[in-house]
Amino acid sequence: MKSSTEFKNSSSNKQDITLKRANLDNANQILEMQITAFENLLNKYQDFDTNPGAENLDRIIKKLKQRGSYFYLINLGETPVGAIRIIDRKIGKKLISPIFILPKYRKQGYARCAIKLAEAMHGSTNWKVETILQEPTLCRFYEKLGYRKTNRQKIINSNLTLVYYVK
Repeated sequence: MKSSTEFKNSSSNKQDITLKRANLDNANQILEMQITAFENLLNKYQDFDTNPGAENLDRIIKKLKQRGSYFYLINLGETPVGAIRIIDRKIGKKLISPIFILPKYRKQGYARCAIKLAEAMHGSTNWKVETILQEPTLCRFYEKLGYRKTNRQKIINSNLTLVYYVK
């Protein structure tokens, strides 16, 4: 992994997207963005135990302090448009958990760009991610990035099943 706290995309069409390593000073900002980004899914599926939009500040702080946990702000220029957390303990698979883009910045390729930047920083193989089976757009998003659906699923409630992908 690069030692810099900021990593820029070299692609000309999304040249202003950067990943900037978050720290404890960013905890409130991450929490507020995460609540906004996951609000619709939380309301739709009522998954208060698993949805990042239902987390509290203590949980964000714990994730920021966790060994092998790398939280990055996804910035468009100087503006944070989302965040991505990578769990990379250097002993196997790396996990994306979570990634989110604020609603007004969605469908512009920023999440795709953030994942490619994370893969450039942490290595391009041995990744895993989970997403909502009932959200085909999310499933297609990961599939277009080269992730393959596994047979592993986890039923959260009668309306929500998590499906697992690897790359």
